[in-house]
Amino acid sequence: MSTETGAQRLADLLREGQQFWSTPTGAAVRRAERACLGPICERLFGVHSLELGFGNLLADMCPVRHAMGWAPSRELAQDAATLICSPDALPLPDDSLSLVIVHHLLEVAPDPHHMLQEAARVTADEGRLILFGWMPFSAGALGRLAPGKRQRLPWRGQWRSPGRLRDWLAFVDFQVERVDYCAFRLPGRPARNALFETLGRRHNLPLGDSYMIQACRRPQLLNSRDTRLRFTSPLGGTALPAARLGAGPVAPPREEDDRD
Repeated sequence: MSTETGAQRLADLLREGQQFWSTPTGAAVRRAERACLGPICERLFGVHSLELGFGNLLADMCPVRHAMGWAPSRELAQDAATLICSPDALPLPDDSLSLVIVHHLLEVAPDPHHMLQEAARVTADEGRLILFGWMPFSAGALGRLAPGKRQRLPWRGQWRSPGRLRDWLAFVDFQVERVDYCAFRLPGRPARNALFETLGRRHNLPLGDSYMIQACRRPQLLNSRDTRLRFTSPLGGTALPAARLGAGPVAPPREEDDRD
């Protein structure tokens, strides 16, 4: 796939994703995910953060001084703090961000392995990498049984379980600290039932439509890394140099089955 074709595909996905998150169902899921993310943000401080996803910033409540969004093209950038690039080639220094959020992008990204490698690369030793994904065994997953829905967000793409992403994170030398489930509902019912959400969150039942993985770098690697490049001031502008620092990504193991 050429760079131009890949950028156009991401631009189309971004527009479609923005439409979904503006629907009542999308807004309900977003509120549930913000409730999951809130306690993490309360304990997290830093200078820079990055959110890779299709909607507005989910972590806008975090006390990080410079929060960056992402867009595949300049015309889709929402403000001057938007990083414009391919998600699998981030023009950022190693270990430079206190918080990196990948919000339902691994399911549909053209190269999810390399995107996760890039997200891990730019996450600081003391930072947190947060992954939001769709639960493949949930009430919301039933919609994927209809062939027509599989061509639209959020049902399209490859939904992976937290267990599968735990393996992916281990490959990039990260470990899972916690998995939270959110957006609970009955099959065929809207994802905005306060009672089910309260009970599901209280017992952290693996029955929600989405999940949130909180990951950090493996402790034994914290003191074994080379001298790191740091930002001396917040990044600015609508675009950054599209140069990558350090070695290119290592080819991951071949994925045999993306459906679990």
